[in-house]
Amino acid sequence: MMEAQTITFEGFKPLDDAACEERIVAARRKLGDRAVLLGHHYQRADVYKHAELTGDSLQLAKLASKTEAEYIVFCGVHFMAEVADILSRPTQKVILPDLNAGCSMADMASLSKVERAWRELSEVLNPDETITPITYINSAADLKAFCGEHGGIVCTSSNARQILSWAFGRREKVLFFPDQHLGRWTGYLMDIPLSEMLVWDPDLPMGGLTPQQIKMAKVLLWKGHCSVHQMFQAQHILRWRQQHPSGMVISHPECNFEVCKLSDYVGSTDYIIKTIAASAPGSRWLVGTELNLVNRMAAEFSSQGKSVQFMAPTVCMCSTMQRIDPQHLAWSLENLVAGKVVNQIKVPAYEAELARIALDRMLAIS
Repeated sequence: MMEAQTITFEGFKPLDDAACEERIVAARRKLGDRAVLLGHHYQRADVYKHAELTGDSLQLAKLASKTEAEYIVFCGVHFMAEVADILSRPTQKVILPDLNAGCSMADMASLSKVERAWRELSEVLNPDETITPITYINSAADLKAFCGEHGGIVCTSSNARQILSWAFGRREKVLFFPDQHLGRWTGYLMDIPLSEMLVWDPDLPMGGLTPQQIKMAKVLLWKGHCSVHQMFQAQHILRWRQQHPSGMVISHPECNFEVCKLSDYVGSTDYIIKTIAASAPGSRWLVGTELNLVNRMAAEFSSQGKSVQFMAPTVCMCSTMQRIDPQHLAWSLENLVAGKVVNQIKVPAYEAELARIALDRMLAIS
């Protein structure tokens, strides 16, 4: 039996969004239950509307693994598709419509740099006995595998406090990567002094710290951040409060420490959505998270008289997730219709096994 021919992407580049939408709908109809489309909260509206399942990265991966779909088409970014592959059944295939849809935060921590940090830490103390590595779910599969191998764990923005509590119940210190802001805010909520949460710069010898600082630190925060949430600043909140003194501010914990401290509420994307949904009609909100999600909430809650405003004065969206456009989605779906899997995300078996250990530890706790 001859292998199906791959449909090249070149013919999809010049298509306008309306033409792509027709082809997406037609391909979905032909695929039926064989495929499930996942749409992350930050996904652009013209792609998000085609998703059967929507939510955050871990939630989507778990939901997709419980479906009978043969194909999981993840409209998100690379690390999300990796998690879906790790948690899905062997018979399921995960597709990322554009392989260039990465995550700048995830890229700030590579396996080689984390392994070097571990070696450098061993010059001061025994990290396998004193440090629990924790990787935010916004990281590559090989870093999740590193944590699985070294007694570590994965966390999300929803369960970070539970995960840190678990870690401190086992060892005295934590190496938290790749997002320093989530780690710092979580530690602050646990009454860990800022002086005991030090930044590890992977581009400097010994992370830029002295042996004494390493011994003193309770949390070592990787020097990484989300480029979207870095756009929000304390001055944006202060200026808005002058105009709307009775309004409420809600932010994602990937925002910097000053923004989180000035906010009335801090939590994950799911927490932000649920908090605003449960608020009183006519309430006013300033929101520190990705633009597509904020715009979606503004439209959804406008009928209740709620004002939902984006925190930054400039346009700020997840540019890498924007790479998943109608053209790439139509292309990947039509290839599936033709019997050809393109852009499959497949984590190597050994790596997936170790990463699954770290993920299962998290799921057992939270």
